[in-house]
Amino acid sequence: MSEVGRNIKEIIAERGIKQGFAAKTCGYSEKVFSAMVNGRRRINDADITNISSALNVEPNRLFGIQSNALADPL
Repeated sequence: MSEVGRNIKEIIAERGIKQGFAAKTCGYSEKVFSAMVNGRRRINDADITNISSALNVEPNRLFGIQSNALADPL
């Protein structure tokens, strides 16, 4: 499983939703979504955009990069 797949699973768990519901929310069949998060199907740029939008997270979160938007730039 890729880091992106692990992060997607983590986000789903944080939301308290089932993977099947997340799949449908993202516009994928349960089988395709499962293959993506478990590393059996490649996740491309369009998938990242689609999944992050559907799960209401920044795309960087799927890569494990936390937003630090509130940090003081000085």
